Amino acid sequence: MLDGVSIALLEVITFILGCFLGSFLGVVIWRVPNHISIVNPKRSFCANCNAQIAWYDNIPLLSYAVLGGRCRHCKERIPLRCPAQEALTGLCMAAVVYGAVAGEYSWWALPAFLYVMAISIVVAYIDIDHHLILNVIVVPSYAVSIVLFALASGMTNNWGALGRAVICGAILYVFYFVLSIIWAGGMGDGDVKLAFLLGMNMGWLGWKQFIVGAFMAFIVGGLLALIQMVRKKVSIHGGIPFGPSMVVGAWIGVFAGQVIADLYLRIVGLA
Repeated sequence: MLDGVSIALLEVITFILGCFLGSFLGVVIWRVPNHISIVNPKRSFCANCNAQIAWYDNIPLLSYAVLGGRCRHCKERIPLRCPAQEALTGLCMAAVVYGAVAGEYSWWALPAFLYVMAISIVVAYIDIDHHLILNVIVVPSYAVSIVLFALASGMTNNWGALGRAVICGAILYVFYFVLSIIWAGGMGDGDVKLAFLLGMNMGWLGWKQFIVGAFMAFIVGGLLALIQMVRKKVSIHGGIPFGPSMVVGAWIGVFAGQVIADLYLRIVGLA
């Protein structure tokens, strides 16, 4: 059992490492949809002047502050989303680690949840930018997640969790597939494929987390759509990518699904 100081130190270290990961994810988010290699022709470079960014100008959060939010070479302003994305990744990774600390899932399952969180961030940002959920990001994640969850199940002798994860992934996949047929144009193939990955992520924990997370995607999506319609950014016919709502809903299910489900059951008198 970790004490308070150890937990705080672990969270700080995780946040810092998460910020570095967020910097790399930013490269993936920008380059992959634009068909640019993440390693060639060169390392990180300014999108305006193409100058290669030195390692000391590529330190998450710190370099942005030191440079005053501008490229060292051409003085073009660096989008605020870059440090915000780094900080968000750090916070998300720290939250996932805290889930293991709090006993929401075993430490053996931590790699699986960290991996899916990273994929979730990439998927959400790309969907916001391009209204696309790319097969090259999502489909290979099936195999990686199954292997990581299988490892967690094997080390904890909890094979039922792995079976439930696959079943929940399949259920959510079929649900979104049917929905994509009924709601043509409102739900894409990418959403359907993402559903399997997120369904496994929630399902490994339990049915309550799965049901709450699946339901919350539509609550979050509805609220975002309402806000955008009030701001007259979109019409009632659509225009808002649903991937980010699926991601947020799924992680609400992971972190709070048990609590929300138990509260609901008490309110309706079933618990």
